[in-house]
Amino acid sequence: MKFGYTIVYVPDVQASLSFFEAAFGLPRRFLHESGSYGELETGATTLAFAAHELGHMNFPAGHVAAHDSPQPLGMEIALVTPDVVAAHAAALKAGARELAAPQQKPWGQLVSYVRCPDGTLVELCTPVSNT
Repeated sequence: MKFGYTIVYVPDVQASLSFFEAAFGLPRRFLHESGSYGELETGATTLAFAAHELGHMNFPAGHVAAHDSPQPLGMEIALVTPDVVAAHAAALKAGARELAAPQQKPWGQLVSYVRCPDGTLVELCTPVSNT
């Protein structure tokens, strides 16, 4: 078994891809011609976005739309960067909302949190030190 994808259901796949490109510098890998599914270049594990319509097909009983939730969902996308302060500023400039400014954690990481226009919760953090 290996971890292959994180798929975030969003109202506008194109808009989410464009936001992640502008805010975090993650290049687009793929956008289906229907516009209902797209992926970013993120390394070994794929970060993808799917339209809520696909979610309705997959989950007949419904799902929680992150963009409609007044609070962030209880899960996050963590993006590791050596410069959290600059990444945080770029995300805000691209349209994210600040949830927590960059702060040093007791275990040595610098961490911040933003909420994307599509409701996705993103942690920006430095690598975890193994020392």
